[in-house]
Amino acid sequence: MTKVLTDARSIRIKGRSFLAVVLSPDLPFDEWLTRLDDLAARSAGFFLGRPVVLDVTDLPIDRAQLKDLIGELAKRSVTIMGIEGARPSILGQGMPPALKGGRPASDEAVAKEPIVELRNTETRPAMESRPALQSIIIREPVRSGQSVIFPEGDVTVIGSVASGAEIIAGGSIHIYGTLRGRAMAGSVGNAAARIFCRKLEAELLAIDGIYKMAEDMAPGLRGRSVQLWLEGEAIMAETLI
Repeated sequence: MTKVLTDARSIRIKGRSFLAVVLSPDLPFDEWLTRLDDLAARSAGFFLGRPVVLDVTDLPIDRAQLKDLIGELAKRSVTIMGIEGARPSILGQGMPPALKGGRPASDEAVAKEPIVELRNTETRPAMESRPALQSIIIREPVRSGQSVIFPEGDVTVIGSVASGAEIIAGGSIHIYGTLRGRAMAGSVGNAAARIFCRKLEAELLAIDGIYKMAEDMAPGLRGRSVQLWLEGEAIMAETLI
């Protein structure tokens, strides 16, 4: 006799991937939290509505210190969905669950979904690899609050990117208008990625995890047509016109 194993009352369970921000704090936590506050203040909404993973791999901390850190992040409206790299002895009841399986991407790797890791003054990605780069073209402006996330390759915007909007690309980013929001190129470990824009007014720029606020760049670049690339741990820039 054949037995039916599902019916209308069954609970459906599926696996699904989501973009997550990975915070990798440094000791002492007070100094790291100050840097985090600076990033949040100069790029409003960076953490708003995003799932966040806390990576404490190799940190010599105890349960009380971890609990205090989670509390400090909660005060800043940063809700931790999971903890990576924690020893079982420092986890406890009421804490976010332990997570495993995150794998860093190589310089040549491209991924299905980027995970941005904030470490010191850098953002670092980690995910699964995919063999070939592609590209997409956005034929309209990207408005405030909108996100374009394309880890497979290059993103070209025929228009401007508003303040509060963001472009995240596995390859290079080309903007044929004003860049007022955030642009993160090479988000899955591509150090050769570049950012091109017709007019630079950005809130935040990042290439292969290294980030910089636009006001930290040379004043002569603001409002100009520029290209940006990575040399070692530094973002370089030059005008195009």
